[in-house]
Amino acid sequence: MGCYKLILSTLSIFFLISCGGGGSSSPNPDPVNPNQNPTHPQVWDVALPADVGMNAAKLDQAFDYAFQDGFFTQAAVVIKDGQLVYERYRGILDGEISTIRNTTGLDTSQIQELFGNKTTDSYVTSWSSAKSFTSFLIGIAQENQLIGSIDDPASNYISEWANDERSSITIKNLLDMRSGLVPICFNDELGELDTCQSISDSSSGGDIVFSDDQLSKCINRDLAESGVIQPWYSLTVIYNRGDFKYSNCDTQVLGEILFRATGQDLQTYADYQLFSKIGIDAIWWRDFVDGGQANGNYLAYCCLDSTARDYAKFGYMLLLGGIWEGNNLSYDSYVDAIESLNYYGLQFWNLCSSPLDSNGNCPNNDWITSTIGYDGQYIMIDFNRNLVVVRSSLYEPVLNLSNERKMKLVSGRLSDSNWVSTAPRGVGSFISNDFSPNQFYYMVTQAIN
Repeated sequence: MGCYKLILSTLSIFFLISCGGGGSSSPNPDPVNPNQNPTHPQVWDVALPADVGMNAAKLDQAFDYAFQDGFFTQAAVVIKDGQLVYERYRGILDGEISTIRNTTGLDTSQIQELFGNKTTDSYVTSWSSAKSFTSFLIGIAQENQLIGSIDDPASNYISEWANDERSSITIKNLLDMRSGLVPICFNDELGELDTCQSISDSSSGGDIVFSDDQLSKCINRDLAESGVIQPWYSLTVIYNRGDFKYSNCDTQVLGEILFRATGQDLQTYADYQLFSKIGIDAIWWRDFVDGGQANGNYLAYCCLDSTARDYAKFGYMLLLGGIWEGNNLSYDSYVDAIESLNYYGLQFWNLCSSPLDSNGNCPNNDWITSTIGYDGQYIMIDFNRNLVVVRSSLYEPVLNLSNERKMKLVSGRLSDSNWVSTAPRGVGSFISNDFSPNQFYYMVTQAIN
């Protein structure tokens, strides 16, 4: 295990990133006829590409692109018209082994142990795609009248904010990453969470993973001073309260709002209200604090483990417009709000359906809705094409302390750590990965006849 120490000693920032495209989108026509009374599959019906008007050879080309050596892809799934039409899985390839070995000091057997032999049943992890699940659970709680409205003050549930300026922060401000609260990072000198000191520290949402308690400081943040240069925002552009600032803490507070509003921790509420209804088995990671939500605060911003097929069920649920129960569709208004987003909102991103042009623009403004997580975790939902595409990177959790998914990351001491290990960058190697979700998705759409 000694070689693993190099990983954590070089892991000064353990990014939990969700970076995506931007642009504008307009409401699209509903792709599903309600008269069809669609259902959520417990097990996917399988169709040949030709059965749903897709070209198998072109799908082969798209997947050959996504699965080439150096892209670290573990799983990809295509759902068209509610049927599974194409999927592929693999473990780590020779070139990828060499790259990680040369960068981290891990030997080949250790790398194979982590990332070899991946199948349909192998877990993938969400990283920041979990934020989108948390958002939809907020929508469920709103429709079930456990939360009045996402436009209500967050202080209705976070009482710590009730008697100061933070009382004006709404739940939607948190959902849209416009809370105005300072971003939080782990301060090595202090050994605790503190205000991020630079753009690089805060760019991925703030580095909070080295803290056993990843909730308390997120709640006890101050509002940032407005109308001044903030080094965690820009060195040249003045920060104004309400500007977009990607923040893991904002989502972590949303998880606590759900807990206080529903009386159930995130895993329990998700199991009952979402996962069981659409046929998903998933395990949510927690922090390592004693007490908290079920002996560890669930990480609302990160790290939900399931299979690629099950992630596709979440995307298909959104494509259907919500959860069909009998003849009734629930949460459709929340899905409509997600579908009509611009750039980022409600913990979802816009992603261009094709490679960006030379000016960085999306051709034909053909944007789709997507969840995005660190190391390339995507659930792409195309309401116009009735299409869901999932792509996930190589994954194996490192669980030295227990089999529980409780995040404890200790720099230089893997034996004292439990952590979410994805390739390439989630092993602390910061390896460049040239995989393009836009290119992959575009190639998939080119297979539609």
